[in-house]
Amino acid sequence: MTTLENRPNTVLLVVDVQKGVVEGAHERDTVVANVASLVEKARQEDVAVVWVQHSDERLRKGSDAWRIVPELSPNEAEPLIAKNYGDSFEDTNLESVLSDLGAGRLIVVGAQTDACIRSTLHGALVRGYDATLVSDAHTTEDQTEWGAPSPDMVIAHTNLYWMYQTAPGRTAGTVETKDVDFASTS
Repeated sequence: MTTLENRPNTVLLVVDVQKGVVEGAHERDTVVANVASLVEKARQEDVAVVWVQHSDERLRKGSDAWRIVPELSPNEAEPLIAKNYGDSFEDTNLESVLSDLGAGRLIVVGAQTDACIRSTLHGALVRGYDATLVSDAHTTEDQTEWGAPSPDMVIAHTNLYWMYQTAPGRTAGTVETKDVDFASTS
C-alpha cells in the first residue's frame, strides 16, 4: 500500500551485516543464518536484494571489520549501497536504486537494531515505503555498560513498537523469517 506511485515491487534490504558490526552481537549466528535464508529465498523468487554497508572511523572502508560477514555473499548483480549515517537513505543513492527497481515495499534485516535498523525503518516509512522488519533477523551488541537495556530487550522492544507502527497510506509491521512472504502486498 506504499504511497509511491508505480512502485509495486518488494526488496529485501540487508543492512550492515558486516564483520565488525555483528562480531559481538546478540545471537549473531542465528540472525546471520536467518538473513542468509532470506537472501536465498529472495533470489529464488526473483526478488531484488539490496545490500547496505556502513563505513566510519571505526569501520574503515576496505578493512576486515568493514567486510560483509563470510556467511553472506552479495552477487555482482545486487546493488551495494555505501553509507556513513544510521539511516540507509541519508546521503546515499538508495532511493534511486529502489526507484529503478520499482520498489515500494521493503523487508528489512540486519544490524544494529537500536541504530541503523531503527533509523532505516523510520527513514523508509517517512519516504513513503511500506517497511516490514523481520523480527528474528536483526541484532545488536550489548551496550548495558552505557545504560542501555540488554540486547534481547532492545530487540524485543523494537519488534514490539514496529509491530504497531502506522502511517497514512503505508504499512509497517514485523514478521518472523519463516513467515516472510515476498509476494504479499500487506
